[in-house]
Amino acid sequence: MSLPPPFSLIRELVVRALAEDLAEGDVTTDALFPAAVPARGTIVAEEPEGLVVAGLAVAVEVFAQVDPALKCTLSLKDGDRAANGIVILTVRGDGRSMLRAERAALNFLQRLSGIATLTAKFCNAVKGYHVKIVDTRKTTPGMRALEKWAVTLGGGTNHRQSLGDGVLIKDNHLALSAGTGSAATSHHVAQACRLARERAPHRLKIEVESSTLEDVRAAIEGKADMILLDNMDVPTIRRAVDLVKGRALIEVSGGVTLANVREIAAAGPDLISIGALTHSAPAANLSMDIVPVRRRRSHTR
Repeated sequence: MSLPPPFSLIRELVVRALAEDLAEGDVTTDALFPAAVPARGTIVAEEPEGLVVAGLAVAVEVFAQVDPALKCTLSLKDGDRAANGIVILTVRGDGRSMLRAERAALNFLQRLSGIATLTAKFCNAVKGYHVKIVDTRKTTPGMRALEKWAVTLGGGTNHRQSLGDGVLIKDNHLALSAGTGSAATSHHVAQACRLARERAPHRLKIEVESSTLEDVRAAIEGKADMILLDNMDVPTIRRAVDLVKGRALIEVSGGVTLANVREIAAAGPDLISIGALTHSAPAANLSMDIVPVRRRRSHTR
């Protein structure tokens, strides 16, 4: 199972989330409940087709920061599939604390489970093909590590975590290298690959974006390790794969949907990168129910 980001990062993100929500307290809860209310809270999956759970480690930290006396019990773990109606987490303690923590805990769970669930759908759609579904850097600022973790929980693979993780020569790099007023040519593609090979740290792979077959030929000439086929239709992807003949890994990006991802996979790329995994995943439907719990009476004689 994929490991969550460092606890220090989770703690920091939760601190910020609670500061956002509780900076001025919870006036509603304070007004209605002057004393502790023993309660039990349950977080329930409410997706008709089920969901992939992601973010339990974060939700538990939310409850702990709001009130260390709250006790959480997990019915599932991050990465598990949850059918509709399944309880994934139970929390016991002061109901006032649960009310204060509820929104932040659900926000993290719904966001991350949504990403994991969408990723799983893409992975399921390409089963049988030797291709990886990968994410991009199109993530929520400050949330990248958590969102990319959610992608792996859904069965996907992480691309670059940051600009320092690998060389990816994109259209704007090529446009700048071409000079003002002139379009980038295949010469600039090959030259950019060579410069990156000479100047970048030797441990890093060189990837270049290609929007035409001419660019693909130039990337091969420049000895790129990976070639990113940007917004190519499926017949052109097939031609690019035949052209490369295994001399570089091929990544496809742009315009990928659940409706066409299997056809793209059949064209033979090694990776399919999908920005929508993190920038457009719908929040998973989860709810939290909080009910009072009666205190047990002690019997004396």
